[in-house]
Amino acid sequence: MRTRDIPNLISVVRILLVGPLVWLLLAQRFGPALVLFVIAGLSDALDGFLAKRYGWVSRLGSILDPIADKLLMVCAYLTLGWLALLPLWLVAAVIARDLIIVGGAVYYQLRIARVEMAPTLISKANTLFQILLVFMVLADQVRSLPSILTDTLLVIVLTTTLASGASYIWIWSRRANEVVEARRRDD
Repeated sequence: MRTRDIPNLISVVRILLVGPLVWLLLAQRFGPALVLFVIAGLSDALDGFLAKRYGWVSRLGSILDPIADKLLMVCAYLTLGWLALLPLWLVAAVIARDLIIVGGAVYYQLRIARVEMAPTLISKANTLFQILLVFMVLADQVRSLPSILTDTLLVIVLTTTLASGASYIWIWSRRANEVVEARRRDD
């Protein structure tokens, strides 16, 4: 293994942490689940830091990292929804947004041009708030927290989820139209 592969290895480890996290949640072992969720979050920060700091950026990493992030968040949201710790309407909004983005990316890749993953600022904010919400819900199960914190995060997550989904649709639709128009001019 080369040192430049370390961020990809960390992403793979994060993917492997999803199963134990879901198991801990379903077993309602919220303390260990919270610790594992924090470890997964820190590993995300670490692989991103290493990739950027040392130029260990790769095409594989640009695919593995968002897959690891999405898998972790989708599974956490589905499980917390199943346990009635998150409202199903929010879980549905988060999952629908991700399905639209992934479906759009696959369509773009197959029909338009190669997809270059580039998260938007609102998408990064959405991810941060989604992570904070899972953290707060788990922390609340370990030690009761004021409900205003979680309630506020619910609204923020819904708002940023809808805004980032709309943003991706707008940006990628515009890019697709530009590529299609350029091809028509060239023909």
